[in-house]
Amino acid sequence: MTVVHREDDRGVATLTLDSPRNRNALSRDLVGELTAHVEAVAADPDTRAVLLTHTGGVFCSGADLGEAVGEGMAGGSRRMIDLFTLLVELPKPVVCRVAGKVRAGGLGLLGACDVVLASAAGDYAFTEARLGLAPAMISLTLLPRLDARAAGRYFLTGETFTAAEAERIGLLTRAVPADALDAAVAEVLDALRLASPQGLAESKLLVTEAVRHLLAEHGEQMAARSARLFSSDEAKEGMSAFLQRRPPSWASETSGTSGTSGTSDASGTSGASGASGTP
Repeated sequence: MTVVHREDDRGVATLTLDSPRNRNALSRDLVGELTAHVEAVAADPDTRAVLLTHTGGVFCSGADLGEAVGEGMAGGSRRMIDLFTLLVELPKPVVCRVAGKVRAGGLGLLGACDVVLASAAGDYAFTEARLGLAPAMISLTLLPRLDARAAGRYFLTGETFTAAEAERIGLLTRAVPADALDAAVAEVLDALRLASPQGLAESKLLVTEAVRHLLAEHGEQMAARSARLFSSDEAKEGMSAFLQRRPPSWASETSGTSGTSGTSDASGTSGASGASGTP
């Protein structure tokens, strides 16, 4: 079954994540199909820009934990770094439309996009630390864009935060009311249609320099770190606990309060085999 679809309209290729079975988790199939589409877009002279969007109430729930538990992440980590690099090095702007929740590895996709427009109703969380993992690979696309203090808090705590907070810290370009999202996306795409291919490519090189450098210098290292963490005893316990809907063995009792930015759930999404967790 196809889990990523492409449609073309006036120079814009729309790539839609459509894997409701696991809430658009970063499975081997989804990453492979998205990679193939981006490679095709790169070779298409009629495509001026890419719109990355999704079906359902979750843009991306992170790693497919079912695959990770069963198969490990050695190959999956390498594929994710390759996908991030492909998106960032694509000489065409990538606009992301988010109409729901995003967790863990899905946030790395946002970091690899040039413009991220989102519904104000969505929420976000770096849940890796609660699974015995770390946001290793996605740090390469996100740390150059995020407020440093906010990254420190949310990487460590795994708290859920709002779209308004995501805009404030640099994760989103703009958060708008849900009924205004499509108009906001159309406005940006129309502006890109007025720019020249060379102008877009050269301008993108300027604004992605820091991310491209980190991916080139540290991509292999972070992929290896991610694979090592996924194979660790703590991560196996964390992922198993999540899939079994129970607290992991290391979780301590909380005071019952949460930060003003949102609740502190483990993921907010729980597909049958896909869940947040990709670092």
